Amino acid sequence: MIRLDMKIVVLILVLVLGGAAYFGWQKNHESGKPRAAALPTLHKSSDTLHFEVNAPQLTFIKIQTVEAFPEPLVEPLNARIVYDDNRTARVFSPIAGRVVKILAEIGKQVKAGEGILILDSPDYAQAVADSSRADADLLRKRETYERARLTFEAQGLARKDLEGAEADWRQAEAEAVRAKSRLANLNGNFATAPQYVLRAPEAGTISERQVSAGSEVRPDAANPLFVISDPAHVWAQIDLPEQLIGKVRIGQDVLAQVDAYPDDSFIGKITAIAGSLDPVTRRMQVRCEIDNAQFKLKPEMYAQVTPIADLHSRLPRIPNTAIFTQGLYSYVFVEHGVGVLQRRRVLLGLQGHPDSYVKEGLKAGERVVTSGALLLNAELAGND
Repeated sequence: MIRLDMKIVVLILVLVLGGAAYFGWQKNHESGKPRAAALPTLHKSSDTLHFEVNAPQLTFIKIQTVEAFPEPLVEPLNARIVYDDNRTARVFSPIAGRVVKILAEIGKQVKAGEGILILDSPDYAQAVADSSRADADLLRKRETYERARLTFEAQGLARKDLEGAEADWRQAEAEAVRAKSRLANLNGNFATAPQYVLRAPEAGTISERQVSAGSEVRPDAANPLFVISDPAHVWAQIDLPEQLIGKVRIGQDVLAQVDAYPDDSFIGKITAIAGSLDPVTRRMQVRCEIDNAQFKLKPEMYAQVTPIADLHSRLPRIPNTAIFTQGLYSYVFVEHGVGVLQRRRVLLGLQGHPDSYVKEGLKAGERVVTSGALLLNAELAGND
């Protein structure tokens, strides 16, 4: 009986020692395995989220710096860039003929009176001949009148003959003036007869050319041969909706933007407002003069023109994706440091289609979350 109890005790000791050895081996074996990385810690307060630098939540948001822009009165209006007609000349030929030579190409700057086209024109040659003949006839009839006057003073000629000679002289004088005026109207140059030189009526840049060598031109052509303009000044023509008429006035500042240069804004002023609406479209034509010193704006470009309250009064502009509402108020998330994002209430001004302007609660230069603000707000709400 005693031997049986001893065997049981020994067996128990063996089992206990074996179990201890197994658990010791298992612990040492697991300690050699790499441990799983701990998830980044998230700390929350009533309106602020604190993320670790490598927090996965930060990969789902976008942050950008806020910029300030002049406060608009209305949403951008559709417009079209056109020539400034006060600085544009559409050049037609005042006489028929065939083009001999082109003297100016598109993009060339020309001075007032500079030749841009040479025509072979029989009509011009006839005008030159008429002027020369009128000058010769005037000289002859003036001499005839002088002889008649001397003869009359010597009592060798009747008064009616003197008066007839004077009338012929005055008629020839009038014809000479008419012929010279015709040449002056053509900007004629006797040295090039019978070739006619078409000249630039004002200084500027050749922006269009619709003629080529050998073409026949006429003074009643539908389209101008050349368009000369000052590219540093253009107009923007706005089709203003009827309900916005009260928002614009002459002298008001505007900002224009075009698709070709989405990051650039061009400053201008409203210079003319039509006196009536188009009966078909129910819109009013509004003209703006735009500063184009860098020559980026081209006629027939489409533009977005925004009337502004004050060129010097600026408000922060943010994309609408940065804004979310909670109850009656609007909020954004502002970055206060790496991984530190604060929910902030803002007061909005004009809310446009892509962007909105902030009147209170945000300053230019601060960084706001532009994508993922709703996810952050849900994360913050989970702490409430």
